[in-house]
Amino acid sequence: MSPENKTAEPVDLLELPPLAGLAEDQVRGAACVWCATALSTDTAVNLGGRRHRRLDGAYSTFPRACRPCTRAAGIRALADHAPLCEQCTDNPSACADGMALQRLIREHRR
Repeated sequence: MSPENKTAEPVDLLELPPLAGLAEDQVRGAACVWCATALSTDTAVNLGGRRHRRLDGAYSTFPRACRPCTRAAGIRALADHAPLCEQCTDNPSACADGMALQRLIREHRR
């Protein structure tokens, strides 16, 4: 969490697969970054813009995912975060990141 005690967007807390292993449709957001299922505007979850460095500068991608994979990624992120977070250990409702991940998990139920 940032020093201002503010959380990023919940999707910013999700670990995405490496770009090198993704197909073109996954990189451009036409398919889920995790399972490669084709996405439409109705089924896609926007994972936010991501900046990537390369030798001659930087570029952006705008990954998207399906709801089940977004929920699963939220569960993994929360499971990784909570045991290492003092706030989550003491009082889970006091951690903005933990609460954001819990909301993301709830919002992306089937």
